[in-house]
Amino acid sequence: MTTPSEPADGRLDPGLSAIVSERRQLINLAYRLLGSLADAEDVVQETYARWYAMSRERQEAIDSPGGWLTTVASRICLDVLGSARARRESYVGEWIPEPLPDRTEWIGERPGDTTADPADRVTLDESVNMAFLVVLESMTPAERVAFILHDVFRYSFAEVAEIVGRSPAACRQLASSARRRVRDAQAPATSTARRAGVVRDFKQAWEAKDIDALIGLLDPEATAVGDGGGVVSAMLDPVEGGERIARYLIEVTGRAPDLTILERTVNGQPGLVAQRDGVTEAVFAFDVAGDQITRIWAVRNPDKLRPWTAG
Repeated sequence: MTTPSEPADGRLDPGLSAIVSERRQLINLAYRLLGSLADAEDVVQETYARWYAMSRERQEAIDSPGGWLTTVASRICLDVLGSARARRESYVGEWIPEPLPDRTEWIGERPGDTTADPADRVTLDESVNMAFLVVLESMTPAERVAFILHDVFRYSFAEVAEIVGRSPAACRQLASSARRRVRDAQAPATSTARRAGVVRDFKQAWEAKDIDALIGLLDPEATAVGDGGGVVSAMLDPVEGGERIARYLIEVTGRAPDLTILERTVNGQPGLVAQRDGVTEAVFAFDVAGDQITRIWAVRNPDKLRPWTAG
């Protein structure tokens, strides 16, 4: 049996180390472009399939296998983003990007496997926090690709133009438009320690069913969004207003008294995880401004919780 790293004829694959080392970069790129780890993995698999479908002569003629892989993966992502818009129109309820745990919390794909290192998949930084990913969702596919490639991965506009199929000037304009969207949606900077403190206080108030404390920790104009994907129950529409959100959360715990709430890192930021009998049922990401929570994203769709649940 042969694998991508072991060609059928047994000869050393040209540029093997280069293309294997690109996997981490490709997963990081595709996740930021698509907001879905599952889709990102599919894109990377398709990218490598296209590489190995080429003849040895064509592979050897490519000066930069890594550059070729990035170009192909980006173009596949561009196509996926276009079709994703149509798919999400039929999605049940709100669609939230797939949340990712810190590397120490990552659960492997095989039951009981906790050895998988998410650094091989997605490096967590400011370009994957939930607020940032949600803003990316408001962009056109071309804006998103141009912005991520240039501003996050530092590709030149000439390189971006070759991938997107537009002129460098057009790509510069796309990235500039995307940058404005990010800037307009950005909340005032809050330190990680301060965010963690607010989220911890929120967890304690929620567990204590302290409605007044919860309301105090929520911005009066806060918004909570849930994603069950039609697979499990979740709020179909955003809940607006700090008091309404607080009362909704108390109601949720009343219906599920055996839930355990844990502090966890979600997409590089302080978050919470709700578990029942050791199985993760929801992951909560937060946006914090000052000492109050402005936005809550609650992901319940089990298809998006694979890295959080063993088995």
